[in-house]
Amino acid sequence: MENKMREVLIDKVVVNMGVGESGIRLNNGERILEEITGQKPVRTISKRTRQPFGVKKGESIGCKVMLRKERAVKFLQDALSINDNLISDYQFDRTGGFSFGIEEHTDFPGMEYDPDIGIFGMDVSVSLRRRGYRVAKRKQNRKKIPTRHRVTRDDAMKFLEREFGTTIVEWE
Repeated sequence: MENKMREVLIDKVVVNMGVGESGIRLNNGERILEEITGQKPVRTISKRTRQPFGVKKGESIGCKVMLRKERAVKFLQDALSINDNLISDYQFDRTGGFSFGIEEHTDFPGMEYDPDIGIFGMDVSVSLRRRGYRVAKRKQNRKKIPTRHRVTRDDAMKFLEREFGTTIVEWE
């Protein structure tokens, strides 16, 4: 039997939708993100002024949702199926996380195109962990996670292939 502490788990899935402006377009994006994930999004705020893009510092320019547990797994299954369960090896980082994009929200089941709203894309970032990571986060008696217990890039790829049937494509 495999050691339960070595099991790779989904820590969180962050879905980010950068709209680029506040107002009606941002409200539409928030509504779409809430429909897709089943959770209320949080607005993201610009850190600095970018005059070529018409963005001011402190202006709301996007929204995001953080999913955990069953919601994260269900969303990840839907999102990976949109990309035909394919993901490139360069989308993985060395700490076991990976990210990918979805070009159109209409690819999700039950979502239809509305010309008044338009089409929105989103970025999906997945963070993986092993049991025992709380040791590095707690307030009292905090410890570092040993290197051998951290999730590596290869661990993340194997996890995705095993749990979601995803094919990892080598990027050239």
